[in-house]
Amino acid sequence: MKLSTQLGYAGSIKEGVDGLVALEKAGMDIVWIAEAYGVDAVSVMGYVAARTSTIQIGSGILPIYSRTPTLLAQTAAGVDMLSDGRCILGLGASGPQVIEGWHGVPYDRPLGRTEEIIDVCRKVWRREVVTHEGPSYTIPLPPGQGTGLGKALKMIVHPVRNEIPIYVAALGEKNVEMTATVADGWLPLFYVPERAKEVWGDALAKGAANRPADLPPLDICAGGLVAIGDDVESVRDFVRPMVALYVGGMGARGKNFYNALVRRYGYEKEAELIQDLYLDGKKQEAAAAVPPELLESMSLVGPEGYVKERLAAYKEAGVTVLNITPVGPDPVKVVEQLKEWTA
Repeated sequence: MKLSTQLGYAGSIKEGVDGLVALEKAGMDIVWIAEAYGVDAVSVMGYVAARTSTIQIGSGILPIYSRTPTLLAQTAAGVDMLSDGRCILGLGASGPQVIEGWHGVPYDRPLGRTEEIIDVCRKVWRREVVTHEGPSYTIPLPPGQGTGLGKALKMIVHPVRNEIPIYVAALGEKNVEMTATVADGWLPLFYVPERAKEVWGDALAKGAANRPADLPPLDICAGGLVAIGDDVESVRDFVRPMVALYVGGMGARGKNFYNALVRRYGYEKEAELIQDLYLDGKKQEAAAAVPPELLESMSLVGPEGYVKERLAAYKEAGVTVLNITPVGPDPVKVVEQLKEWTA
């Protein structure tokens, strides 16, 4: 089992990368760089490439609506070149609030767009002459659109790799099925290993049944907070505001993927309460309403024996990359311990 972590975008990026360099030396395998509506992820990925030497650098995630398919392919190829073959292209649909409210483009056909983008990216990296006709993208533009001067092209440089891993952030059944069919990896949020088969098992199985034979087995990247020791259970409360934000505030009533997921875990009343409080502006009350049992099920926080049991649960659920946020006075030691236990 590999280890990954998220580089936060709320503090100093340079200080965050200083800490990442230490985690890399301790054995961290992958870092994910987020892009919301702060600075772009790609600039940070380039900086990380310059400061590190072994850690894989993933976009976690780039919204599919903010760049054309060919630009996404160029971007991944560029980071891969700067990092000597360490890029992972993480893609996701984000949500209507960011896509329509920040980028100003319609939030439509997220599944179909993702699948088309993956197809185009792989053509670009293989240096094929890129042509594509789909419901969302037509490359080149056909006669009657634009100037009519568009010409099918192929990438003018040779990428470091003609196969760059593509991971997809997905929660809904159809999206997870599509991911299991065509992507290299899956990035679920709020993953409860004991409930994974019940919630996503059918979608993963359907996707695997249609997965091309030339693709490797699907990586599953999931995890949560990690704190090892006695009397550390209060650490779980660190993520209460974040869980409340996603479950309560990411989207509108009836259009919130994270709220729907928590309901599928069996917390229907709690999810409704969190959303009502958050949308009414009562963010602290919403955070307080997040069930302790939910926080525990999405984390690895406790004594050594308990954390080892949680590791076994994630492995049993098919997780191949444990995505962690190490908490405590010595994050490097936490990573070293996990590397030893997952070896």
